[in-house]
Amino acid sequence: MTDLSNAAVVNRTVGLGASGFVLDGREEALLCASLFYFRLPREVWEARLAQVRATGYRAIDVYLPWNFHETSPGVWDFEGRRDVGAFLDLAREAGLAVIARPGPYICSEWDGGALPAWLGLEAGLRLRQAEPRFLAQVGRWFDRAMPILAERQWDRGGSVVAVQLENELDFFDTHDRHAYVSALRDMAVGHGVEVPLIACAGQGDLVGATGGVEGVVPAFNFYPDDRSPFVEAEVRRYADLVAERGLPLLVTETNRRHTTLRRLLASGATLLAPYLQASGVDLGYTPSVGNWGDPGGFMTHDYDFGGYLSPVGEARPETDEARVLAAFARTLGPALARATTRAAEGIAEVAAATSDSPSQLVLEGGGTVTGVPNLGEEPGAAAVTVAGLGEVRFALAPFSCALVLRDLPLAGFGLPGTLRFSSADLVGAGEGGLEFASRTASVVALGGDGAAAAVELEAPEPGAPVRATVRSGADAWDLVVRHPADVDAPPSAPAATGEPEALTGAVRLDLATRSGEASSHELAPVSEAVGVHRGRTHYATSLEEERELLIEGAADIVDLAFDGRALPSLVPYGASVLVPVEGGRFAATVETWGHANFDDARLPGLAIGSLRGLGRVWSVTAREDVTALWTVEGDEQWAGDPAPVRSLGGWSSTRIGRPATYRRALPVDGVHHHALHLNGLERPCEVNVDGSARVVSPHDPWVHLAPGEGRDVAVTLPHWPITQGGADLLRLASVRDWTVEPQPDHAIIALAQRESGGERVELPVEVAPGEEIWLDVAVPSGGRSLRFEGAQVRVSAFAGGELLGRVWTDDAARPRFTGGDPGRLWLPGAWNTGAIRLLVRGTAGGARPRLTRVTAASTPE
Repeated sequence: MTDLSNAAVVNRTVGLGASGFVLDGREEALLCASLFYFRLPREVWEARLAQVRATGYRAIDVYLPWNFHETSPGVWDFEGRRDVGAFLDLAREAGLAVIARPGPYICSEWDGGALPAWLGLEAGLRLRQAEPRFLAQVGRWFDRAMPILAERQWDRGGSVVAVQLENELDFFDTHDRHAYVSALRDMAVGHGVEVPLIACAGQGDLVGATGGVEGVVPAFNFYPDDRSPFVEAEVRRYADLVAERGLPLLVTETNRRHTTLRRLLASGATLLAPYLQASGVDLGYTPSVGNWGDPGGFMTHDYDFGGYLSPVGEARPETDEARVLAAFARTLGPALARATTRAAEGIAEVAAATSDSPSQLVLEGGGTVTGVPNLGEEPGAAAVTVAGLGEVRFALAPFSCALVLRDLPLAGFGLPGTLRFSSADLVGAGEGGLEFASRTASVVALGGDGAAAAVELEAPEPGAPVRATVRSGADAWDLVVRHPADVDAPPSAPAATGEPEALTGAVRLDLATRSGEASSHELAPVSEAVGVHRGRTHYATSLEEERELLIEGAADIVDLAFDGRALPSLVPYGASVLVPVEGGRFAATVETWGHANFDDARLPGLAIGSLRGLGRVWSVTAREDVTALWTVEGDEQWAGDPAPVRSLGGWSSTRIGRPATYRRALPVDGVHHHALHLNGLERPCEVNVDGSARVVSPHDPWVHLAPGEGRDVAVTLPHWPITQGGADLLRLASVRDWTVEPQPDHAIIALAQRESGGERVELPVEVAPGEEIWLDVAVPSGGRSLRFEGAQVRVSAFAGGELLGRVWTDDAARPRFTGGDPGRLWLPGAWNTGAIRLLVRGTAGGARPRLTRVTAASTPE
């Protein structure tokens, strides 16, 4: 057991001031990489932490996902891969500080943003609000998480230097932000958390993120276009905003390219935490569904946004840039951390696409750092004015940001004189001289009192540094310029070797794909109500004279069958779907890909806290066209009295874009449920039903009307002189008497671990639409990157007692995938027993379902 008692602490201090984090009395601009224990096997934690530390990054940020540790209500797991305390201890041993982010909401493209799925079942509970029921649930989580963090605070010998409360709260409609954040703060402090508390703004609203709560420091998440010329001016505004409060500019998330990080550094950021520099994988049923532009989209199990470490631990070229920037920040140390930022002065010319307003840091103790970006893909050049030397021209590498030093006193490094100018990055200084890094030819000028000498240095090659000695008067300086690949280069890590191997041999197992017990329900329950917080729920009922069904609220993957004949898969995200009835026995399997990690009101299934399952199933017993007989209320746009009567959306006016309201009574009977379908809706509109307003989206153009509703319906939308497309009113009757079989994730994983015999087969393997089979596929030893090819099949892969992930091959019904490679899964070497187990399901709507090919490429371990 690691000794974290106060007796083990020797002069450990952590503070947060105007210069940023101050660790053990040292001020330094801090580079921080996201690295998530819950997206990695425990067996690789230590190696991955060492890889991050080898890049020169001094810190990591770590989410703690609530629903990763509370796997079902009241069932907690902090063992094995969920032992976050052990991970934090390993971080400390690796020399890394930790910004811990326990939520309760984390986003992170994780299932539900880490909010447990069952919270949505509790009537009246309102997520991310200062509401007693939600805060009571959060209190149970913080009772478990906060003591782990408090015990491992920096000044107690641990790794935790800050705790973030919530995440990007300014994106969410929290009604009383001050009360909510205050409650979270009080919980953290009550558990002994004494390190700084921070809260990050996703849209730049620092009060929206912190609630203006005393003791909670604002931080910011910036995700600019890396090529935007306006980054610096925006970031400087926030640097000035927090400086007025005596606070540092903490960038808790941003892009991964170090060109952009350099621009942020020059603009005043003292914490730079690019999001997901160290990629990972979503093991289990843990990815989310989210918007990312167009509504919907499944996050891949391969969780990768191009950071400097791939999901399987491969170092990418950006690691060289990481070591250079880390060495630059470390060399300048407190002078850089205490610097103030301003619009750059002294740039005479930039012959490249560049910033609209470059930034310049004024260093404490003398000197400046000027960020000079080249935002293009071709080499460029720039010229700056240097006192005593005039205009100095220098090269700019493609897509780069030179951190130009001017007038830096060298006495603090034990050297004489002043570094008058350098276009190369200063990565080391001491009695042995000055060390620089550059990919291009560079210029360095040094001098004593008044006089200065400049030298032009060739571009270094990897392994072949360029050396020179500069003399000015009685002073001399030895210089070395290294290629970025040679700066603090760690020992070579093992790399993947060889071509991917085709896996052809398999065993088709005599193993059932369902093992649960069915129960009877009058109406189809949501998955969470039958204990499926992640996994699948199977539904079945008998239909009689139905000819059409309306399904409301189904999510995520919905596979329907009538009398055993499968239909194409649906991914409706909770939107209403009309389904023609094709037989007497109706069955549905609904798989949870993930709960929404972001609050998107355009589709019901993308709202935070939305539930999963088949939703409500209705038989359509009558249909009526209600396109006509709407009265038009156009305010000042027309003078008629009485109001005109027109078809919905079919009224013409010269006043484009002004709101127009269409009103009528619908022919509802007061007894049945009804659904109003707005055909051809092209923009959101407000639908007022009997005095109650609702917003209807083109992605779900349906309005459900309970018995008695619909006597007075008004549709308001900006006027555009075209026909809206019409409206239909459907009369509904509930489909009842359901047989439901829950299959939660742990039941599927247990089934995947059963022993079974079977028949040897060779790939490719065909299955029928709607059919599911188990396959065991032999895999060569070691870590393997697995790729699946085929059409009309969904594949779930299992090993090491875990779901490695899911792949959906070519299928017209497949949703958009975001985040990483949707065709790749990772089999860690420690989990490879020589085979993987696959659950293969055929889907309808195209060619015969077929798993054509599986390949395995070796990965570093």
